[in-house]
Amino acid sequence: MKSNKIRLQKHLSVCGVASRRKAEELIAAGKVKVNGHVAHIGDSIDPKRDKVTVKGKPVIATTEKVYIMLHKPRGFVTTMSDEKDRKCVADLIKDIPQKLFPVGRLDKNSEGLLFMTNDGDFANKLTHPSSHVNKTYRVTVAGEVDDEKIVKMSTGIVLDGVKTLPCDVFVAERKPDRTVLIFIIHEGRNRQIRRMCEAVKLEVLRLKRTEIAGVKLGMLGQGKWRNLNEKELHRLTSISSSKEQ
Repeated sequence: MKSNKIRLQKHLSVCGVASRRKAEELIAAGKVKVNGHVAHIGDSIDPKRDKVTVKGKPVIATTEKVYIMLHKPRGFVTTMSDEKDRKCVADLIKDIPQKLFPVGRLDKNSEGLLFMTNDGDFANKLTHPSSHVNKTYRVTVAGEVDDEKIVKMSTGIVLDGVKTLPCDVFVAERKPDRTVLIFIIHEGRNRQIRRMCEAVKLEVLRLKRTEIAGVKLGMLGQGKWRNLNEKELHRLTSISSSKEQ
């Protein structure tokens, strides 16, 4: 008889709880239980027979998949809840009935384009390190920026002992007291652009993500969201599918 069991993190992803990577973090933190027992990484479950809870709440499969873009303002953390009672992106999508989660992240002091969904596989494929999805940022730094610093950042900066991948960095605008740079990076390490700038003694004044994989934020207002259109969704799913291993 064919087994109906699947990996627990995949089940959480399919049910729209979180991406597989985030689901693994929840499991490792002891926040997931199966039939009343704390789950462990590597566990498999039968979705039809086993009762799964996350933080005490039952996991219920969702059928309708939702894909939106949000213009995250500064001052909001990219989580659905926060133990420090900080403002979360969840506060900006309260009018959406489905339970969504962020695809990737933007730090509290950054702003711009953020995808949100209840499709864990979609999120996992877009954020997996092997995908190397292009992300574009408009970054304002204090003072002038010479060519040497641009070359250093574009060829790679060592962060935590590992060099960043080569990326595109160029000047978009120069002002007497500040410079606007455009970064196009292909990975998503924690606070990557800010840390790259810090490494070459540049102070970041403002950081805004404007584009992911050819899908642009456009004129969407701060704190506003909209559904991804068919063309945008096709572009994203085509890229992520081609990267799947």
